[in-house]
Amino acid sequence: MKSPEKPYTFDRVIRLLIALTIFVILFFLIKKLSPVLLPFFIAWLIAYLLQPFVSFFQYKLKLKNRVLSVISTLLLFGLIFTGAGFLFFPLISAEISKVSDIISNYTNSVDVYSFIPLRWQEQLRDYLSKIDLQALLNDDKLMDVVKKIAPRIWSLLNSSLSFIWGLTVLVIIFLYLFFILKDYENISESMFHIVPQKYRGLASEILHDLEVGMNAYFRGQALIALIVAVLFSIGFMITGLPLAIIFGLFIGVLNLVPYLKTIALIPGTILAFLQSVETGHGFFPVLLSMLIVFVVVQLIEDFFLVPKIMGDVTGLNPAVILLSLSVWGSLMGVIGLIMALPLTTLLISYYKRFVLKESKPSFASEIIPDQPENDEKDI
Repeated sequence: MKSPEKPYTFDRVIRLLIALTIFVILFFLIKKLSPVLLPFFIAWLIAYLLQPFVSFFQYKLKLKNRVLSVISTLLLFGLIFTGAGFLFFPLISAEISKVSDIISNYTNSVDVYSFIPLRWQEQLRDYLSKIDLQALLNDDKLMDVVKKIAPRIWSLLNSSLSFIWGLTVLVIIFLYLFFILKDYENISESMFHIVPQKYRGLASEILHDLEVGMNAYFRGQALIALIVAVLFSIGFMITGLPLAIIFGLFIGVLNLVPYLKTIALIPGTILAFLQSVETGHGFFPVLLSMLIVFVVVQLIEDFFLVPKIMGDVTGLNPAVILLSLSVWGSLMGVIGLIMALPLTTLLISYYKRFVLKESKPSFASEIIPDQPENDEKDI
């Protein structure tokens, strides 16, 4: 027997309006602070992915000290990435050197004057021969131009510090990651206890469903991205595309966000042009071979990897996926792109639960077997 719905009294409406106002304020606050919050969010996401390994070291291998488990996990992945770097560095270095030689040979072989009509060349020489450099240096207008350009030069010099700033951000992310992993379980538990007692049941369900969705999505998508990166690298190496390994890994990183790898078609076209210059083959046949690799790997991903690894976790139509990426990306930037699919899936699932009165969010029921309901026993 279903309990009657609570009437919308004046007090309840005011409480709902206050909750909605707080939600809107938090949303705009997060959007405003997104550049500052992004390193923390990235560190939290990495910590979420590494948490099972920390738990393995702490509970399975009996490393009771949490800090020692965190350090062991970070060292393990550090060694993995270092080993991969030593393994692929000679290949990557050779590819970069090869591309540099291709660009250098191409620029040296191009005659700029062959693109300029003879009449324009004659007019250009005639104009340059009439320029009085001494008078030009004493011209006040030239000094004004220099004064206008000087701030831009300073801005260019100032932008050279971006590399140092990037290293600083990486250090900040690493510090966030260490301290989040160190107190991950305590932080998760304390966040739950912030919720008032009477809302903890609903909060527990939402957090559980969100955890299930994030677990299936992020870890599954990371595995798919790794496999796709390997497949693209192998395919590009077979076709002889320059920077095959680097380009394949780049597409794999883009693949963490669904359909974002289509951006890679632009640098892929440039690399196909360099390959045609190096080999002397036509540009369009080389471009076609690069596109064939894209199509083949995409088919493997759509018809084999996604069904096997992701299953029906999201259950979203491709058009809905693109729409959710556009909306959340526009609202919250990079954070929105990363969280778009889990949030959209959660919203749709709870719409079905609370509006359409389904018993359980659809994606949770796909992953976790239904628990026996105790409604009749309670009654």
